Amino acid sequence: MVQYNQARFDVAFAALSDATRRGVLEQLGRADASITDLAAKFHMTLTGMKKHVSVLEQAGLVTTQKVGRVRTCKLGQRRLEEEAAWIEKYRQLWAARFEALDTVLEDLKRKEKADGRGKKD
Repeated sequence: MVQYNQARFDVAFAALSDATRRGVLEQLGRADASITDLAAKFHMTLTGMKKHVSVLEQAGLVTTQKVGRVRTCKLGQRRLEEEAAWIEKYRQLWAARFEALDTVLEDLKRKEKADGRGKKD
């Protein structure tokens, strides 16, 4: 079984739990941006955006570089492969459970149909 770094997962999922931070990641997936540009795009104060970027930075999802007075953000090196694998494991588990439930329901429908036909005769 694959071992996951729980603390790393907690930080990554906490960072992804906020809609603004997910939006920042989507934006940075299109192009690097300054904190000022991100704050304007999301209608936030600079302080608020800095806090969001800091959370993303701690998770390794974003990196920043300061040149003069401008802090530019870009996607970090983390690609969330382990998190995606963890999610996929549970997706497969639930898919298997739903398939089993579908089988049970189909069996019940067949039995109900058979019982219904037997009563009419």
